[in-house]
Amino acid sequence: MATYVNDLRLKEIATGDESGTWGTSTNTNLELIAEAFSYGTEASFGSDADATTTIADGATDPARSLYLKVTSGVSLTATRTLTIAPNTVSKVWIIENATTGSQSINISQGSGANVTVPNGGVKIIYTDGAGAGAAVVDALTDLSVADSLTLQGPTLTIGDATAEDTKIVFDGNAQDYYVGLDDSADDLVIGLGSTVGTTPAISVDENQFVTMPKKVTASTSANISQVAITSSSNAVAWDAQAAANAFYSTTENTTFSAPTNAVEGAIISVEIAQGATPYTVAWNTVFEFAASTAPTITATANKTDILSFRYNGSVWQEIGRVQNLAQT
Repeated sequence: MATYVNDLRLKEIATGDESGTWGTSTNTNLELIAEAFSYGTEASFGSDADATTTIADGATDPARSLYLKVTSGVSLTATRTLTIAPNTVSKVWIIENATTGSQSINISQGSGANVTVPNGGVKIIYTDGAGAGAAVVDALTDLSVADSLTLQGPTLTIGDATAEDTKIVFDGNAQDYYVGLDDSADDLVIGLGSTVGTTPAISVDENQFVTMPKKVTASTSANISQVAITSSSNAVAWDAQAAANAFYSTTENTTFSAPTNAVEGAIISVEIAQGATPYTVAWNTVFEFAASTAPTITATANKTDILSFRYNGSVWQEIGRVQNLAQT
């Protein structure tokens, strides 16, 4: 009696069977072997529930195809599991999740590991055919490419939205570098070595603040964008991070409040421009001037004063001042 215990579920003719008809069965087997290298599509999910696809014994079946496009007859509302049977089949598949409902699908074979295919995604997987404990494995895990790799699409996504660091490592002869996401800090980091977060050279946080712990050399002049600050209820609010190079056009008699986001060693400056009607400007006590005496801001129409400060961790010490400048 014929059996179908091989990985492609081909018909294995018993000795002495099918006299005069074995050719038909052999031709069918050859066609099914070719099918195992082909493209197939199957509406594996007939309902919004987990499903099983079983490779047919000795007959054509899209589940046998090397490339299997999995669709659904309904819109899935949650991640569903597709179990490939029999659980003794060891085989490689390229599986595309073309189901409706924007849900991922899990590919399973037994109680072992599964592989998740995101909606619209494609994974190369293999089943180990280990029976009840069979596992499905992502065949591209730890993929090593010996030479150039070209991506034709515009987007390369690294990571799967889980809480883990992700990175690209440049493996140099004498020094390694990495570009990575420090997930715990939510920082994009460029650094030395291969471990994200160690020896950072540039860090960008979720507020787009950039930190460079070492010396920075510029071949041309640096430009810090000018940011306008305003007075409200006779007080000027000054964010030292967002407006390190500040511009204030007087609109009322006012006092500069203590700058927010003060960091030890930070340097900030402000241009104070009088309009047609001059106004007075006073300073919070966190601003420290020579001899602890605040300057008198030029009270002449259409004149400008520029002051610079450095934060020592306690007060903003004035480090520069020019006054009574023409505006044109």
